[in-house]
Amino acid sequence: MADGSFPMTRAPDSAPRFRRGANDRFVNLDGSGPHELRDVWKWAVSDKLAGRRRKSPRHAIVPSVIPDPAALRVPPALGEPPRLVWLGHASWLVQIAGVSLLVDPVLGDGIFGVSRNGSAPLPANALPPIAAQLVTHNHYDHMDAPSLRAVAAPVVSGLGNGRHLGARLPVTELGWWDAADVGGVRVTYVPSQHWSRRSLNDANRSLWGGFVIEAGGSAIYHSGDTAYFDGFADIGRRFSRLDAALLPIGAYDPRWFMAKQHMDPTDALDAFRDLDARMMIAMHWGTFKLTDEPLDEPPRLFREQAAARGLSEHACRVAAIGETITLPALPGQKR
Repeated sequence: MADGSFPMTRAPDSAPRFRRGANDRFVNLDGSGPHELRDVWKWAVSDKLAGRRRKSPRHAIVPSVIPDPAALRVPPALGEPPRLVWLGHASWLVQIAGVSLLVDPVLGDGIFGVSRNGSAPLPANALPPIAAQLVTHNHYDHMDAPSLRAVAAPVVSGLGNGRHLGARLPVTELGWWDAADVGGVRVTYVPSQHWSRRSLNDANRSLWGGFVIEAGGSAIYHSGDTAYFDGFADIGRRFSRLDAALLPIGAYDPRWFMAKQHMDPTDALDAFRDLDARMMIAMHWGTFKLTDEPLDEPPRLFREQAAARGLSEHACRVAAIGETITLPALPGQKR
């Protein structure tokens, strides 16, 4: 559209677009809000000073490859299998039906005082033309303003997030189950179990969620940050079937604190089961040291637990940072 926003479709009446709690702040589907301050203090300060938190190195060797920008310049056409490139953490290049999308792009050397483990696989100037940037929520490791401004493509995000970016970039705001049309690709914002904060006094003033990206009979789900919750089964019912589920497996330790906001490998596999997706690809590990587990622990546990459930490495993928994954062709699609 002329102003850079995208045509929208509102959620059906049977699907709540958001929930509000006390002080007009957003809450999760189960009514929960952000952490109690005493829990934050215990994790961030008192447990650390008392030596009760697990210690692990701030860096680790994580498999990575450098993508070929020329090979990504033209996205797969409508009727061809979609292409996904993991850019580290929760950042993805999604190419589908002739459209290139970025999800939660973080393309620099660090975020808010946390240095990156390894190098970003692609700078902004090496990316193909981007139709839209999809931002799941406003935490700094997902809404990285320098990366978003460098790419300079319009943004699709949750309600209340436009104020963070709107002066520089056009922003289309969605409630849960609302959808935007990006060049013929349908992008639906779906619930997650998380919270939001960009400054000291704006906790849960903007909405958080994930995205389902659909075109040409293919559907790709990016969960954003989330704990395990009943919403996965609902997403799976509404979008049958998902070709790929991009799910987080890291930033989970200690569980008494992180389980309310992030999944561990066990939770991610449970979510994959609930979604009834054809394939899961692990993300949100190995890039930023945000919690106490070693950076390279999540994929090891994920592989062990997937094998114990009888799931193949094809169904439960661990990609290298920078790796390109072309989804299997569906009946009627060109290979």
